Amino acid sequence: MKIVVQRVSEAAVKVEGKTVGEIKTGLMLLIGIDEQDTHSDADYLVKKILAMRIFSDSEGKMNLSVSDIKGEILCISQFTLLADCRKGNRPSFIKAASPKKAIPLFEYFKEEIAKSGLKTESGIFGADMKVSLKNDGPVTIVIDSPSVKN
Repeated sequence: MKIVVQRVSEAAVKVEGKTVGEIKTGLMLLIGIDEQDTHSDADYLVKKILAMRIFSDSEGKMNLSVSDIKGEILCISQFTLLADCRKGNRPSFIKAASPKKAIPLFEYFKEEIAKSGLKTESGIFGADMKVSLKNDGPVTIVIDSPSVKN
């Protein structure tokens, strides 16, 4: 799995003009699922993301996690994160998991994040989504699960 973690002061996702998910202070996660990913990849990333110290403490140092600040999380599926652009000008998405595999793993990931007790919202897998956010910092981090091979 490959996830783009963005610290936000707010974020929302719309499908066909209707807001289907929105959060205030927290993390927006763009989630790409590889054909080789498993539940253990999701578990690894959930644990890492919930504990990642990227929010400021009282001294202005990035020393607090989304869990520490009781932030909110917006999960957005994004197969294009698995793009291979090494050959030609048209990206290949051959490494991206098929919906048959990716949907259950995306749902599992969201459920595991939600078990933290933090407000957890999401877009709609496979839909044409319009995502808006106010990136805080900006702080943007790309994190891969152990199964990702460069």
